[in-house]
Amino acid sequence: MNWTTLVDVEALLAVIGDPQLRVVDARFALMEPGAGRAAYLQSHLPGAVHADLNEDLSDLGKASEGRHPLPDEAAFALRLGQWGITPAHQVVVYDAADGSMAAARLWWLLKMLGHVRVAVLDGGLSAWRAAGGAETATVQEVPKAPAYPARFDRRQIVGADDILARLDEDSGWLVDARAPERFRGEVEPIDAVAGHVPGALNRPFMQNLRGGHFRPADELKAELTAMLGGRRADDAVLMCGSGVTACHLLLAFEHAGLHGARVYPGSWSGWISDPSRPIARGE
Repeated sequence: MNWTTLVDVEALLAVIGDPQLRVVDARFALMEPGAGRAAYLQSHLPGAVHADLNEDLSDLGKASEGRHPLPDEAAFALRLGQWGITPAHQVVVYDAADGSMAAARLWWLLKMLGHVRVAVLDGGLSAWRAAGGAETATVQEVPKAPAYPARFDRRQIVGADDILARLDEDSGWLVDARAPERFRGEVEPIDAVAGHVPGALNRPFMQNLRGGHFRPADELKAELTAMLGGRRADDAVLMCGSGVTACHLLLAFEHAGLHGARVYPGSWSGWISDPSRPIARGE
């Protein structure tokens, strides 16, 4: 097992139950926060633990950092140990379908700790069920481990001040993964203000998918390279509404072989927490 971006159902079926594997169910619904945990308790992959976006993958107590601020490092490291995850394990994360809620978020957090062997199940639980994979309602005890021995590599993170300092650059470096109508400011069902950061490009994360699975790497590489307009991938900054689907876009970059893009975790909800920051609407 040496999966670092995506893993398909067939590969996971062959190793499910392996002691060197840790499986995490990251199902979450924005408008019904308890639904992911409830669905996990009803049925999940054998041996899987559950990660909650609000409780485990975010620190909602951090003001002005968006709807899903980064979790406290120490608390997150402790939680990984409670899930039995150590640097030696292959981790596979899944959610209900495409990885956006919130498998890619956990994938990114582990990457920031330097964990190499972590991958998102392509197609998620939907693909697992379509393949006839086993499920259980039993919450299996996993061997506990010490707190994960690492800290976030904050070079992979961009803050609002960094964004402000680059607003006079030509577009192509800041990419927003939200739906087009939210990016344009036509509708805003979640955040208090509609619009986008001036100069940002819109690349809805759903464009990276086909039939609930990530599109082939070569297709994504061609499109993302064209979008960057000659910039290197490691010059790109990715954002969304609250720093969750931005991770899904980052996963698409990495799957395509375009390495080094960074994430603005506060994203739009963090940006608008300061009314002095500029806002654009339309295309």
